[in-house]
Amino acid sequence: MTTYRIAPSILSADFARLGEEVRNVVAAGADMIHFDVMDNHYVPNLTIGPLVCEAIRPHVQVPIDVHLMVKPVDRIIPDFAKAGANLISFHPEGSEHIDRSLQLIRDHGCKAGLVFNPATPLHVLEHVMDKLDLILLMSVNPGFGGQSFIPHTLKKIAAVRKLIDESGRAILLQVDGGVKVDNIAEIARAGADTFVAGSAIFGKPDYTAVITAMRTELATVA
Repeated sequence: MTTYRIAPSILSADFARLGEEVRNVVAAGADMIHFDVMDNHYVPNLTIGPLVCEAIRPHVQVPIDVHLMVKPVDRIIPDFAKAGANLISFHPEGSEHIDRSLQLIRDHGCKAGLVFNPATPLHVLEHVMDKLDLILLMSVNPGFGGQSFIPHTLKKIAAVRKLIDESGRAILLQVDGGVKVDNIAEIARAGADTFVAGSAIFGKPDYTAVITAMRTELATVA
């Protein structure tokens, strides 16, 4: 039976009370905290860095899942590992040497992931599956929260699920962008097991109600 994980993205949280926000969302049933890092270079937005990761680390025991939308990535990887990240993922376009960047993440004691934008091909995966703990598929173009899910991502999810199953490895398949109560089951049926949700959770008054509703939908997936 598939274990599903819900990873609220703090990009949509209230930054004036971030410690309280992450505590509340974990109390509501979140499995991990998704941490979006944007550099106003690889993507057209500027968000948060290692100091914020270090600040929220004492507030939660669940894994902190850092998504680096930065270029280049290698310089910042050790800083996030030191700040308390458990899993660090990056985009192939952000690294000159993908294999080396994945190994750098692991050398610093974190699990490693690769992220693919909606139009980024998957061919890199055939060379690095042995170094991956997570594959993240963006179902929106990265840079801003609150966007709508891009439907053709479902085919890409199915393709990656097939690659993971054929590899025999325990690699998480995460989806980020426009995930909400009314489409999470469809995304799961395509093959995803880990779901990033920002405004769908933090934008609502009752985090427990939203996460419970998501799990109820996931329970319908055969």
